[in-house]
Amino acid sequence: MYRAPVEDIAFTLKHVAGMKSALDAGRFGDLGDDLVDAVLGEAGRFATEEVAPLYTIGDRQGAVLKDAAVTTPPGWKELYRRWIDGGWNALSGPEEYGGQALPTMLGVAALEMWNSAAMAFGIGPTLTMGAVEALDKHASTDLKAKYLEKLVSGEWMGTMNLTEPQAGSDLAALRARAEPVGDGSYRIFGQKIFITYGEHDFTDNIIHLVLARLPDAPAGTRGISLFLVPKFLVGDDGALGARNDVFCSGLEHKLGIHASPTCTMIYGDGFQGAKPGAIGWLIGEENKGLACMFTMMNNARLCVGMQGVAVAEAATQKAIAYANERRQGKAASYTGTGMAPIVHHPDVQRNLLTMKALTQTARAISYSCAHAIDMARVSAGDEAAHWRDRANLLTPLAKAFSTDIGVEIASLGLQVHGGMGFIEETGAAAFYRDARIAPIYEGTNGIQAIDLVMRKLPLGGGDHVHGYIAELADMAAAVRTSNLQGFGRTADALDAALGDLSEATRFLQKLAAEGRADEALAGATPYLRLISLAAGGAYLARGALADQGRIPLCRFFAENLLGEVSALRARVIDGAESLAAAGKTLISA
Repeated sequence: MYRAPVEDIAFTLKHVAGMKSALDAGRFGDLGDDLVDAVLGEAGRFATEEVAPLYTIGDRQGAVLKDAAVTTPPGWKELYRRWIDGGWNALSGPEEYGGQALPTMLGVAALEMWNSAAMAFGIGPTLTMGAVEALDKHASTDLKAKYLEKLVSGEWMGTMNLTEPQAGSDLAALRARAEPVGDGSYRIFGQKIFITYGEHDFTDNIIHLVLARLPDAPAGTRGISLFLVPKFLVGDDGALGARNDVFCSGLEHKLGIHASPTCTMIYGDGFQGAKPGAIGWLIGEENKGLACMFTMMNNARLCVGMQGVAVAEAATQKAIAYANERRQGKAASYTGTGMAPIVHHPDVQRNLLTMKALTQTARAISYSCAHAIDMARVSAGDEAAHWRDRANLLTPLAKAFSTDIGVEIASLGLQVHGGMGFIEETGAAAFYRDARIAPIYEGTNGIQAIDLVMRKLPLGGGDHVHGYIAELADMAAAVRTSNLQGFGRTADALDAALGDLSEATRFLQKLAAEGRADEALAGATPYLRLISLAAGGAYLARGALADQGRIPLCRFFAENLLGEVSALRARVIDGAESLAAAGKTLISA
């Protein structure tokens, strides 16, 4: 069973992602090492002892829909109550509304542990936390006063309603409509699909954030507004009133995360005899809903990245445990009697070390993104702008690379288990099934790559990414001058990878500047993996310099996995023409 790797998480936060220097400088007020360690320790205990034991029952029984009501698996509702009673939903929420206002870094570290223990559980509060951020930044004073305190505490949960049957990633095609009533409220009509925790039994109210169009809205994304639509209307005294005209008409039968209800939501259909039109209130300005929703979306993208890290960690733990128990064949390194535990076989070791290295790499990238968010919040002027650019640069890496390797590592875990990995009873297959959704939702990983190349590489006039590469190069130089034993060819491998990264970056920036977008986009996905691997190698080196016990894994990554960067550079620079030519053969007349 999963055990939260609290020490490794704390080390990565403090010594790789930058928390220690921020704590030492007093950037987070009175927050110190002792409190950080206490929060992580208790979060790890709760994830290990409370959440993880309910994973299997959640996977096997799933959520059930009957008469427009969703029942979660046995024990899950009670688990959620213990979770909010522990204050976990309020960890990084605004103090004004009952939150603890702790750094984002601590919030995502705890989120990793919830999702490792049971991704279907951890995904629910993720949307609530995003709703809190969107309301805190964009909602009116009245809406904040009525809804934020109970969302921050977790007494109510929130959702994000974007997707419609005809509009997946292309939000310009949204058809849901909002009609003004005349008293400041609106009536919402339409259908939304793939709504995570759109209906459930965890809380007695659910607060939906819904994208819809006003009657006179401009076409496309410029005409989208954001509305708050509660399941139950809320009185001025905070008491629940009548049921709103919104309900769940169906649950998706999914590959994984079975305990997480993925709902089709119907707005304005006259549910239970109500006057047609779900009552909602505008968040932010008319026709500016996408900007408001992206506050929530960017939060969700980092959180989804943590799901990738989380599944990777859980799959790695399970594979290592199995490899130490399962006996098969002979191995030169095994001195015992009988068949050797398969962990002694070099090919199994290669798989396990790949899993460990990629997990730590993705964790470092994601925590570094969270660190940038925190530093932007506590800084001002040019320093704040620098950290906002850094958070923006790292967000697509955290989301896409982490979720890609989550699938990759879950698959390697199946391989380590051999034929038993394909059998549901071992539990290894469940990680793969859960992980596979994460590269798809909150903006597919292809969209993350487009965002990285077209919007993030130009940050700071195109200079910010090169400043980041220079920081990574400093880590490589520190390895070269450290005189520590065991690094092997790590410094050479890092220098080569960062050189490839710099060349590929300038190439893509040149294409974009010349208006050759299709050629740039042909290399976007390989570029995202390239920059993530190069950055990850540097982060592993930083960790190894701080703790020499980490040198062997750093060297393994540098000498066995980092060579992929060279091939990725070639794909970025030389692959566009062949992609365009071959792509034409796929298009039907």
